[in-house]
Amino acid sequence: MAGRAAEPEVIWARPERAGRGPKPAYSRSDIVAAAMRIADADGIDAVSMRRIAAEIGCGTMSLYNYVPRKEDLYELMVDGASSAYELPDTPSGDWRADMVDIARQARTILHRHPWVIRLMTTGYAYGPNALRFLEYCLGCLDDLDLPGGTKMELIATVNGTVMTIVANEIALAERARSLPWSGEQEQAVRTAYLTRQLTGGGYPRLAAVLAGAGAEPLDAEEVFDRTLGRVLDSFVPR
Repeated sequence: MAGRAAEPEVIWARPERAGRGPKPAYSRSDIVAAAMRIADADGIDAVSMRRIAAEIGCGTMSLYNYVPRKEDLYELMVDGASSAYELPDTPSGDWRADMVDIARQARTILHRHPWVIRLMTTGYAYGPNALRFLEYCLGCLDDLDLPGGTKMELIATVNGTVMTIVANEIALAERARSLPWSGEQEQAVRTAYLTRQLTGGGYPRLAAVLAGAGAEPLDAEEVFDRTLGRVLDSFVPR
């Protein structure tokens, strides 16, 4: 006899704990906090019910009374990371400044919890912190003469831009840590190689662009702000 198909459910609508008995010594928030600590230390692939159980001192199977699926755990973790946003009671009235502040906070949060980039999907927008975030962002955009759907696209585009930038920053930092030589040595070798390629005449446009860029390294903060400004300008030109 075929088993009954599972019915869809939202983790936020599920009671904190299924089952009876005395109140346990831990909660769903304890489970999520432990999972986030593990992911911060060793990456999302290190997160397992067994390891979480060892972290908080309980039986592995008992965790499923609180979090029935790993996908539910991931959703809880993403929303837990979103709790780090410091959102004023009311926006400042300057929508651009408010969205820049949100983007900078997002960048900080993602560097603190890099695993969020792997987990984030639009399906994880139902948690209390995600809803609080979206409500605040829409409040920042109240004065813009844009359809609601376009405002949601603006918020999503800002978030996607920040995630792309941070993912590259994290990848570069991880690569630098893995090198058996210093970052300065690596850069010197690559610069010398690139110079040889460009002086050969095969890439005149690229050579002209890089020659005009100067020798000073790019400032990551300036690049971040400039990129974000262009994203916002694409929705509401100055």
